[in-house]
Amino acid sequence: MASRTLSRVTKALLAPALALGATIGLASAPASAAVWNSCDQWGNTSLNGYTLYNNIWGGGAGSQCIWANSGTNWGAWADHPNTGGIKSYPNSKKVINKSITSLSSLTSNYNVSVPSSGAYNTSYDIWDTDYDYEIMLWVNYNGAVGPIGTSQGSVTLGGHTWNVYKGSNGSNEVFSFLRTSDSSSGSVNMLPILKWIKDTKKWMGNETIGDVQFGYEITSSSGGLNFTTNNLTVSSS
Repeated sequence: MASRTLSRVTKALLAPALALGATIGLASAPASAAVWNSCDQWGNTSLNGYTLYNNIWGGGAGSQCIWANSGTNWGAWADHPNTGGIKSYPNSKKVINKSITSLSSLTSNYNVSVPSSGAYNTSYDIWDTDYDYEIMLWVNYNGAVGPIGTSQGSVTLGGHTWNVYKGSNGSNEVFSFLRTSDSSSGSVNMLPILKWIKDTKKWMGNETIGDVQFGYEITSSSGGLNFTTNNLTVSSS
């Protein structure tokens, strides 16, 4: 199973150095990219209150391009070799900046089209503003991928049943929730998950939630595979 030894936040801080050593091809984005596309390693833009990020952060990566019709309809084409280790996490980010106790709701709807081959997960990545804690929600996954840490059993929260893992990547604590069956569309109520971590398990305090990201953590996609977010909305109050 693949696992991360360094967080995407840390990788982003090292972006200038990594860019020199990465081998990123010039593949073309799909024709549906009516508004924006990029094949740059750290290509990003803001649309409709969301930030799109190509985010090729892992070692040994191949080619990847991201495209967007809007902040909620976007996708990536990726051709990463069939080797271990996460290569990238193309994603769309919504900034929340509210503490857990001040949130009255934090919900999301998703609808994706993902390949039947390759090694990847489709996941939410929720961060506190200090990047001390990372909460991952895997809604589907394929191939030789796995979460950081050890099993903490299963729980039903936010409209789904999850297998829970707890660990550390050396930079921050990681709490991973893996849906017990794959889903390509649905709704997630994230606030009960955050409260369960805080109040029931006491794994963290009343953190301020900064970013809610949604995307594809890709380990391998040899030959070129498409990952499409048909629709994504993140809402908070």
